[in-house]
Amino acid sequence: MKWWKKPDPKPPAPLVQVRQPENHPFAILNRYSPLQSPETDLYRAIREALPILDAAIWKLVRLCGGVRPVARDLNAQLPLERFWTTVNTGWGQRGVQSFLDRYLDDLFTSGHALGEIVLDDSASEIAALLCADSKQIDVKTGTSPLDFRLCLRQDAHSVELPWQDLLLFTPFQPTADHPFGVSLLSSMPFLAGILLKIFQATGKNWERAGNLRFAVVCKPGDADDSFAQERCDQIAQQWSAAMQSHDNAIRDFVAVGDLDVKVIGSDGPVLDSQVPVRQLLEQLVARTGIPPFMLGLSWSATERMSVQQADLLTSEITAIRRSLEPVLSRTAELWLRLHGFHDQVSLAWDDINLQDLVEEARAELYHTQAQKLKEELS
Repeated sequence: MKWWKKPDPKPPAPLVQVRQPENHPFAILNRYSPLQSPETDLYRAIREALPILDAAIWKLVRLCGGVRPVARDLNAQLPLERFWTTVNTGWGQRGVQSFLDRYLDDLFTSGHALGEIVLDDSASEIAALLCADSKQIDVKTGTSPLDFRLCLRQDAHSVELPWQDLLLFTPFQPTADHPFGVSLLSSMPFLAGILLKIFQATGKNWERAGNLRFAVVCKPGDADDSFAQERCDQIAQQWSAAMQSHDNAIRDFVAVGDLDVKVIGSDGPVLDSQVPVRQLLEQLVARTGIPPFMLGLSWSATERMSVQQADLLTSEITAIRRSLEPVLSRTAELWLRLHGFHDQVSLAWDDINLQDLVEEARAELYHTQAQKLKEELS
């Protein structure tokens, strides 16, 4: 080759292959913007993405149940209890308790729950007690602060439902700016998104640990510069063939020259996720009001702390039950009026028992001994 002629340009060496970005399957959490109207789909995605929150809500649903009506008219008690346990609630379910389970689920998730009392053709009997989809309903204020109207959401406008007296509506923890209720999950999207990113990164790290990626670097000498591309192609083909072997056979890889093989990512330390995950879970679980030990989390250092948490949960459940009493009382009162009975009725809730029976018996024994000693001294 003449000295005045430029050498033929050599093909460039292969560049690093860039992988496509991957998000966790619940990408709706990344698109969440705070201070907007509540999104039921977003809250359902949070429950699906974080089973611990779904379990906490179902525990609240089960703990809040267990109620029976007590009529003032003794002649109406037995037929009222029969209606309470046999009323049709749809989808093969019967009894007010099945209706209450679905009602509470919507209440915690959407921030409000909607039900409907369905009368028979003669309007003399309650034929069914059904839950409605809260996403299809708009709530509008009436002429006074005490009046509100439930409307069916359509394409461009909302249509007021005709029989408002047969509709059951309960807001969850209403506030001045949200009088129609606030979801139990309303403050969780931001923290849930961070937690899912940690879980997604952890899964990818374990995937790489089980299925290693290699970086093969060949450093040819000055005399081999003209064949760098050819050698690179040969090494790439042979390395790919060795890695794609599916017959469980041992395949050796032999190359000439300065060849360096490293595992991609082996030099980077794996971040410890135990502390940040616990901090995030503490915030999420605290919002539900469920003691951590009931969700399988051993954060309590002493048994005494667990007892105190159980007492707090009892007060939380009692407050939720108070918000449900208007809906249940209206249903029982309507049934009594339809059958010609006095419509005065009260509700008897099952006792909330979260304590150890042995501890309760011991406390009762100590109380009895104290009373006996007090009587003897007096």
